[in-house]
Amino acid sequence: MSGRAVLITGASRGIGRAVAREFALAGDRVAIHHKNSPGLAAGLAADLPGAGHVVVQADLTDPQAVRVMVDQAAERLGGIDVLVNNAGVFTAHPITEVSYERWQEQWQATIGVNLIGAANVTWCAVRHMTGRGGKIINVSSRGAFRGEPVAPAYGASKAGLNSFGQSLAVALAPAGIAVCTVAPGFVETDMTNEHLKPPRGDKIREQSPFGRVADPQEIAFAVVFLASERAQWASGAILDLNGASYLRT
Repeated sequence: MSGRAVLITGASRGIGRAVAREFALAGDRVAIHHKNSPGLAAGLAADLPGAGHVVVQADLTDPQAVRVMVDQAAERLGGIDVLVNNAGVFTAHPITEVSYERWQEQWQATIGVNLIGAANVTWCAVRHMTGRGGKIINVSSRGAFRGEPVAPAYGASKAGLNSFGQSLAVALAPAGIAVCTVAPGFVETDMTNEHLKPPRGDKIREQSPFGRVADPQEIAFAVVFLASERAQWASGAILDLNGASYLRT
């Protein structure tokens, strides 16, 4: 088989969709994971350049479903060379405005996908990389550093994902597996559509000196580079992609 075998979670839309397209343009075979968007995923698979792309499904909060999904992707692609942990959820739950029950629900749901789900996908994917090496790219957020006051579980989950990636960069290097993280700011996607409408959207765009938010393709370019052989020495790095809207030290 030509090209690499690439599994991308949450690939039916947004950043994941752009990432899938860039890997396919590079000649790779892509497994498009989705939770409940079969039409979008199938349409993307049919539209991607090249051949050998597949669609896989799982609720990332279900550990057994995750294992089945990853094994299916590996079987249909002939292994896994690259994993992109892109799937994520964001729901507002300001601490002063939600009930205790709602608070618990949002923490469990958010951590379950953004952190534990990613951890479980990674555990399963590493079993298919052992002996051949590989690349793992996690999609985090600037919210891991600047905080997310209306969605604290989101910020915490992404901060955990950053630490998770750095831990694995050390643990997996002897197996020839490099692990990197990208931390975007606001990106023009379905998830951010409501946030980017005026007047709030205008203020968000003003956060960057470029006066705009990112296009998903800009994030995809970085992900594909970090997954390349040229970027192995970046293992353990967290790359900010926020248009200078938030500068950390």
